[in-house]
Amino acid sequence: MATKLYVGGLPYSTTQDELQEAFAKAGSVVSASIITDKMTGRSRGFGFVEMASNDEAQKAIEMWNGNDFGGRKLTVNEAKPLEPRAPRRDNDFGGGRNWQ
Repeated sequence: MATKLYVGGLPYSTTQDELQEAFAKAGSVVSASIITDKMTGRSRGFGFVEMASNDEAQKAIEMWNGNDFGGRKLTVNEAKPLEPRAPRRDNDFGGGRNWQ
């Protein structure tokens, strides 16, 4: 069964191919993705890697968590399910004022 890992602290220049290659050293990578900003398309510095088995996922965590990757220290752990968020209000401009 595949296990999805959260990978934080990625250099902003990291490509999905580089991420996949790095984690392939720990085992079979099912998928690798880097999360990007919707507006700019630039990396947000984190991503997800799906390993083919739990054993390979644990090996990847041991190999990469707290270690240097491209000059930055990675945080690698098992990904948690996305929690539901409250819906956004249509008129919320984020500036603290109530525009009416």
